[in-house]
Formats: sequence, structure tokens, C-alpha cells
Amino acid sequence: MPYGDGVTRDALPPPYGELVAELVAIGRRAVTAGLVIGSGGNLSARPPRADAAVVTAAETWLDDLTPADFSLVRLVDGEVLAGHAEPTTELPLHLENYRARPDVNAVVHLHPQLCVLLTALGYPIRLITTDHVYYVGEVRVARYRHPGTVELAREAAELIEDGRCNCVVLSHHGCSVVAPNVGLAYRRAVNLEEAAVATYRVLLLGDTATVCPPELQARVDSRPDGAV
Repeated sequence: MPYGDGVTRDALPPPYGELVAELVAIGRRAVTAGLVIGSGGNLSARPPRADAAVVTAAETWLDDLTPADFSLVRLVDGEVLAGHAEPTTELPLHLENYRARPDVNAVVHLHPQLCVLLTALGYPIRLITTDHVYYVGEVRVARYRHPGTVELAREAAELIEDGRCNCVVLSHHGCSVVAPNVGLAYRRAVNLEEAAVATYRVLLLGDTATVCPPELQARVDSRPDGAV
């Protein structure tokens, strides 16, 4: 039950404490990297294939997170089981991503500016370096839906459902990035924005076609662990 400061009495179960520590660290790094400002963005994670996940609470700043700023929510219906009583308003986005992909154990939602700018202007984000191919892979764009809505969540989840895409740009909004663990989800998000930076620079140079050689993507796709 919640009490005065908006936090529930029940502490998070031990397996989730380690995930919270990882998410706290990633939140600080994301702000330092300029991938989000203010109270934008939200993060979540779960033990492999667990039926509940920890997610950042509403109105939290990612560079100022503490263990009290996380809610433990049940994936099937979003019910808060422990921790903070009010999870992020983007909870539907996290829930739908987990429901769409059993292999997903971390979801990172940030507001990287060049990703959003390029897609808003109709420029696809190009994978130019080997890191872009290895970490980002295929980038898909979700149509504009109001933030925090089930419509937005379902649109983004449908784009990753086939398992070939892990990085979705949410039009005029931000990105939704998924992975089997917190560290990889963050690396994918960082490289997504770095690919957008590279795309912007080559466009300034007048280039409209250069990408990393396609045989690298074929090499990554052919290996079970995705290693280059």
C-alpha cells in the first residue's frame, strides 16, 4: 500500500535490486551523453523471462535516480507489485515491448535529438560504421502517436515483433531500444544516436548513399551470437 511520499511499503525483491543499480548507472550516463534532458526518458529491466519488471517512476530525472524511484510492475496487466506507487506514464511502451519479445529483458526509452530530427525530416538513419551494424542493425520508425498512449506502445512493439529490429525511433518524440540486458540496451541506444550524427555529417558533405558494406550485416546475421 502506498504511503505519504508516494512510495509503497513493500521493498523490491532481491533479484531486482541488482537491475535497479544498473539502471541508475545507465540513467546518469544517458544524461551525461546528452541523450535525454530533464524528466524525459524512462528505463526498465527484468530477470530473464520474468513476469514482472522494474521501471522508473513518473517525473523522475534519469541523472538523479535512487532505488526508491522504481516500481515493480506485473507485465500481464501493469499492476504495481512493490516499490514506487506511480510508474512512468510510458509504462505501456515497456509492457508492450516485453509482451512482443520474450527475449527482451531491458527497455531504454530516451530522447536523442538527431535521431528525432532526421526522421522528422524524412532522412533515414544510415549504418555507416561496423559498430552501427553490430549494435544498431535495422532502424524502424513508428508513426507519431501521443506519448504515454497504448497506441504508441503497440505501434513500437509491432515494429520489433519479428526480432529483426531492436531500435525504433518514435516520430517527433524519442527512441525505444530493447535488448537481452541493460548494458546492451544502452549500447544500442548510444550507437543509434551516433549513427544519426554520422548520417547528419555525411548529408552536410553532400553524400546520400554511403553505408557500411552489406556483407558485414550478412556476417552478423549468420552468427548465432551476432558477433562480428
